[in-house]
Amino acid sequence: MSLTVDDFDFPLPPELIAQHPAAERTGSRLLHVCGQRQFDRNFENLPELLRAGDLLVFNDTRVIKARFFGVKDTGGQIEVMLERIVDARHAICQVRASKAPKPGCRLHLADAFTVTMTGRAGTDGDLFALELVGPGDFWELAERHGQLPLPPYIAHPAEGADETRYQTVYAREPGAVAAPTAGLHFDEAMLTRLASQGVNTAFLTLHVGAGTYRPVRVDKIADHRMHSERYAVPAATAAAIAATRAAGGRVIAVGTTSLRSLESAANADGTVRAEAAETDIFITPGYRFKVVDRLITNFHLPKSTLLMLVSAFAGYDAIRAAYAHAVAERYRFFSYGDAMLLEKDHAV
Repeated sequence: MSLTVDDFDFPLPPELIAQHPAAERTGSRLLHVCGQRQFDRNFENLPELLRAGDLLVFNDTRVIKARFFGVKDTGGQIEVMLERIVDARHAICQVRASKAPKPGCRLHLADAFTVTMTGRAGTDGDLFALELVGPGDFWELAERHGQLPLPPYIAHPAEGADETRYQTVYAREPGAVAAPTAGLHFDEAMLTRLASQGVNTAFLTLHVGAGTYRPVRVDKIADHRMHSERYAVPAATAAAIAATRAAGGRVIAVGTTSLRSLESAANADGTVRAEAAETDIFITPGYRFKVVDRLITNFHLPKSTLLMLVSAFAGYDAIRAAYAHAVAERYRFFSYGDAMLLEKDHAV
């Protein structure tokens, strides 16, 4: 079927957009979606829905302090959001300003350091390439002078608690500018409990870019071009997936970033390559999943590429019914909201 962006719209009362996380990481609700059936649970009950031999695949990216405020040489106010740090001297970013900076323009950030805008970047030329002026290292400068980049739908600026709660407990590879939010629900006690019952874990890395919030600006979704993100699937994770498959276990992606990485690294027969690469995979209804059997995820924005992905995984009608149920039952939405456990549609 030929789907449009409007096919992925739904009414969402603004008060259901979570502005703060639950008091405890595992304190959120969990909507278990099995086709057209929905089961209201709590996230702390997740181990009861898993069995020995299952494999949870987590994204261990770490969110960097990627937001800066500053001024152009001309005095105009700017906001810079790093999309990715290319190396110690170069970065790609988004810039908010009354007038976009031109190549050669110097930007003075956080009253601490200066960069030169060297040109446009990104799939649509909507990003800016930056180069440091003078000594320094982008990684160090971001950690010292940047602000945590909370999503645009969270109204408050980053607070002390966000420094901890907008990171997963297993985050270790710095490079993301948005958290892999499905993983925010896990704490150390939950991971220990899962291990004790024979549920295995594996890790990969996908550095989530700010483009994850970019709206789809075309009518027909087939015309949309995804932003590119870096990912790495270690050999140990590829081997764990193969062993799980051989033993009859289920591969469960924790978050859409883990799912996108695994499907990007998959061969036609469902085996997974150990590799480090870029992915711009755009998963929409009709996609044939090769690796992932179940998906843990949060609730996603209307008309978003991630809503399209979960509709492909669990079934378009199943997701529409699940989201209507979630709104009616006052689930909390988006990054700091509640979670879902999705069973793969048997048709895919």
